[in-house]
Amino acid sequence: MKVHEYQAKSLLSQFGIPVPRGKVAFTPAEARAVAGEIGGRVVVKAQVYAGGRGKAGGIGLADTPEEAESIARRLLGARLVTRQTGPQGVPVSRVLVEEAAEVERELYLGILIDGSTRMPLMIASEAGGMEIEAMAQKAPEKLFKVSIDPAVGFQPFQGRRLAYGMNLTGEQVAEAVGLMSRLYDLFLAKDCSLAEVNPLAVTAGGKLLALDAKLSFDDSALFRHKDIALLYDEEQEEPLEVQAHKWGINNYVKMEGNIGCLVNGAGLAMAVNDLIQQCGGSAANFLDIGTLNTTARVVNAFRMFVADPRVKAVLVNIFGGMARVDVIAKGIVEAYGEMDIGFPVVVRLAGTNVAEGRRILAESGIKFIEAKDFYDGARKVVAAAKKVRK
Repeated sequence: MKVHEYQAKSLLSQFGIPVPRGKVAFTPAEARAVAGEIGGRVVVKAQVYAGGRGKAGGIGLADTPEEAESIARRLLGARLVTRQTGPQGVPVSRVLVEEAAEVERELYLGILIDGSTRMPLMIASEAGGMEIEAMAQKAPEKLFKVSIDPAVGFQPFQGRRLAYGMNLTGEQVAEAVGLMSRLYDLFLAKDCSLAEVNPLAVTAGGKLLALDAKLSFDDSALFRHKDIALLYDEEQEEPLEVQAHKWGINNYVKMEGNIGCLVNGAGLAMAVNDLIQQCGGSAANFLDIGTLNTTARVVNAFRMFVADPRVKAVLVNIFGGMARVDVIAKGIVEAYGEMDIGFPVVVRLAGTNVAEGRRILAESGIKFIEAKDFYDGARKVVAAAKKVRK
């Protein structure tokens, strides 16, 4: 789960990490009032779940409260299109108005989970700001990394190594080590999957300041953090993905194609999408229904397909282990009974109770296309989708 920048900064501040003075505003008048309260030059920043706001016109500098109000009026109610949003953009319903800092240098600091070591990984660089992604590709030697053993925690010597990598000196090194330690405390305490400060600024006075912040949280741990869960802004997410979550389908990602996929297991789901592409088609979604032995999630998956006007055909590819194939089959039959399914459905079933599952479908009277194996299913659903498109 993501949160807005102003919410992330509030959490950083709670853990003793310095951030600029500022407040969120939902109307141009509120933006003007906040700017007047802060005094002097301010920055007005669109609050969206996407990076690249500066280049997209989502950040403006204002020397007066009136200018802050004008910038907020331009942003609020608009859809901001950045390199991370796609052409449809995301809605702007609030802006952050905060004091403008005199910045001498822009650094990068972040923590994420390293899948290879299964430990938190802290990354630092002297090259922060908007081009951090490009820099990581072109000059990876400028990125400094340390793995943090959860049993030991973040150690000061690790912080010093990163601080020296950012070309900090003197008192700044001690300040940076303390900031890194507090960021790790936040990462751990709130079950984050990402904690990023970009840029971490060195001000004209030589102090460190978190100019921007991004926090993401492990969805599976939100039951421990009711306060964090309340920060979720579903307006920023893809509507189909929000609906899938409400229907209990947590592993759903909208994609660009027209073939709906219902699969059990994330690895198999990725393989299905790849094979569809290889066969000349394109998946409309990634959908892993997981290990289940109830029919409700199968029915809701079909509701997702019916709700998506792009879907021209559906591939059900089930390899049942702990998930029983007969339960999946019953779910398919229930889906046909509860809604009008106007697109062709290709079904490939294998695994636990497969004979019973095939019997249920064969005796149901519903119209579907049977596939004998993985490749046969992908080939047939691509062909079916192309016929519908014509």
